[in-house]
Amino acid sequence: MQQQTLADRITAKLETMIVEGVYKPGDRLPPERKLAEQLEVSRPSLRTALQTLAAKGILRSRQGGGHYVTDTLTRSVADPLVEMLSKHPETQDDVLEFRVLLEGTCAFYAAQRATEEDRKSLQEAFTLLEESMGTDQESQADLTFHLTIAEASHNIILLHTMRAIFSLLKHNIASNIGGIYNNQETSTQLLHQHRHIMETILAGQPEQARLAAEEHMVYVRETLSGEDRKQIRQLRAKRRTGLLEAI
Repeated sequence: MQQQTLADRITAKLETMIVEGVYKPGDRLPPERKLAEQLEVSRPSLRTALQTLAAKGILRSRQGGGHYVTDTLTRSVADPLVEMLSKHPETQDDVLEFRVLLEGTCAFYAAQRATEEDRKSLQEAFTLLEESMGTDQESQADLTFHLTIAEASHNIILLHTMRAIFSLLKHNIASNIGGIYNNQETSTQLLHQHRHIMETILAGQPEQARLAAEEHMVYVRETLSGEDRKQIRQLRAKRRTGLLEAI
């Protein structure tokens, strides 16, 4: 077996940190000098490792601007779904149905495994969501809240699946989900549901957390389905008066 070089070990270490979510897609790595000090390695070996990760498409470098994590891990999963949804938006309901199971499982494990740091992050994410009510940032804060739960589950597959789904949501569904916040009553209900999910996780109640997350996603799914039916009725009424939408 070929002995690993120091650069190989640094590459493996950085890959692990990226997979574990220490560095997320879009994050900038610390400057080379600082990163070398943190890992207690030489800068030439670190630079070789960074070049290897860049060649793999995991990092991208900017001249004088540092090294950034790409979205390779999530993009490979999300791209086929993005293409499918762009052609068949009716499959949105399938994505939401899948999220019922996914979110419930993430909440279950988060209630079992969340560390003090995770609990603090979850509370901060909820505060951000609460403060963003009624603004254009509310739907993004919603996604951040759910991703924080996935991180607290400490399951790498769940975490990256959620990230892939959110990458998909950003392209195809986020605007629709954002639309449900236009209703004050619905927005308030969603915040109440998020609070309940957070409280059950913080209390270390896995089954209650799973149920709270699943009920929340069922509510979102049913609300969006209702909006779709409303839009269909509005389009049908317009057609009857001779107003046809462009093809």
